Amino acid sequence: MARRTTRRSHTARPATSRPAAPGCPCGLPAAYDDCCGRLHRGEAAAATAEQLMRSRFAAFARRDEAYLLRSWHPGTRPPSVSFDPGIRWERLEILATKDGTAFHTEGTVEFRAHYTDAGHAGALHETSRFTRQDGAWVYVDGVIDC
Repeated sequence: MARRTTRRSHTARPATSRPAAPGCPCGLPAAYDDCCGRLHRGEAAAATAEQLMRSRFAAFARRDEAYLLRSWHPGTRPPSVSFDPGIRWERLEILATKDGTAFHTEGTVEFRAHYTDAGHAGALHETSRFTRQDGAWVYVDGVIDC
């Protein structure tokens, strides 16, 4: 296959231009402010268990302890969340969901959360349980698969 060569002219960009905002840490293409940021700020509530899972991953990635605690079931919520300073949450894969829609009161989400720890790649594989508490989806607990 022949390779086509094109010339690009390089022009300076005005100082006011910014690069496009990356997608949300949860893996969806929308910008954080329009995606999980709305949930973190309390402007919207998760419509599904999967959306809550995505928003919680984004909260871990952004180290938003307040949101994590607010979105945790009061019966299983810890007093605080500590973040390992060496871990950087990179990417979320949703592997399976069961129930957890607007028509359910409970649901599960199986996911793989990719991270780096001191430059080494790793992944956390978990199946999380969610329920509705006063109409809002909350995280109950999860089983980590080794």
